[in-house]
Amino acid sequence: MPGAGASHAAAANAGPLDGIRILEVGTMLAGPYATMMLADLGAEVTKLEPLDGEISRQVGDSYFASLNRGKRSICLDLTSADGQSTLGELVAQSHALLVNLKPSAVRRLGLTYEALRQWNERIVCVAITGFGLDAGDDPAFDYVIQAATGVAALTGDPAGPPTLPGYSSADNSTGLTAALGLLAQIVSGRGGQVEVSLSEVMLSQLNYHASAYLNEGKQPLRRPFGAHAYYVPAQIFPTAEGYLALFITHDGFWKTFAAEADIDGFATMAERAAHRDELLAIVLGALSSDTAAGWESRLRPLGIPAAAVRTLPEALAATPRAVVIVGDYRLVGSPIRIAGFEPDYGPPPRLGEHGA
Repeated sequence: MPGAGASHAAAANAGPLDGIRILEVGTMLAGPYATMMLADLGAEVTKLEPLDGEISRQVGDSYFASLNRGKRSICLDLTSADGQSTLGELVAQSHALLVNLKPSAVRRLGLTYEALRQWNERIVCVAITGFGLDAGDDPAFDYVIQAATGVAALTGDPAGPPTLPGYSSADNSTGLTAALGLLAQIVSGRGGQVEVSLSEVMLSQLNYHASAYLNEGKQPLRRPFGAHAYYVPAQIFPTAEGYLALFITHDGFWKTFAAEADIDGFATMAERAAHRDELLAIVLGALSSDTAAGWESRLRPLGIPAAAVRTLPEALAATPRAVVIVGDYRLVGSPIRIAGFEPDYGPPPRLGEHGA
């Protein structure tokens, strides 16, 4: 009975979110990234797109694919009566709706729980905004949020200007947080409104910096080579060739590293922190005796957290299992690995492909 066997195989590979139906009114990155993570885990995600398509389609095919694999697409004019009627029908059959638009648009298009509960009392409505649903429409793009929340001020060389990370950290982090909030409310069995703002997510990610300031009055400092505020040595170091990230967090790591690098003293965390500049100069001198790749090959077998700084192409080449084939695209797959489950990565949808 090959049919039964195929059905059993499909059931065995069903994702943990199989049967969960999610609607997305997403733009660019934060919202689409959140729902893609859920689609990778088996949720049925349907993008509700304007007639001319979600704006990230204009950025490029590979960009769109990186955030929208495995989804469905329906074109819907949410400003029309017919569009609102169709939205209600979809909501009645769904578990959640996730939107990332400015607050006035979320309300104008009827994408809140208060507007949609008439169709489904248990619908979970997640709104990703810049500063909160009640905080107005101030522009809130990723780089602006990094600047506004202190992230940029903490990044880069202290002798130079504030620096932005080389990727969309605020959007990606907010997407993951929104997915968590969505699932938490579904698990509760209750419908309701969930809010996640880019600004609060990034302040949350500055957790120990914020705690040190709020409780001890310690001003956060931008340190050379991205040095950690508490652990020493924990930063990037130049070597004889290339750069090495070294992260010594406790005395056991230090003892092993110091023996390999032929360094004496500084046995305790407190001692290393108190003599930061002196110690960093000694470590820098020791590391100059070998290349970054050489130190990595020496320190990793000893259990020391260390890595040569690689480019993204080098990192992808070193981690082939992270790359998956999705239709015509090679993409980085889901970072969530669940025993017995392999994501079924579907291609990104064509505009309006599932409208029928």
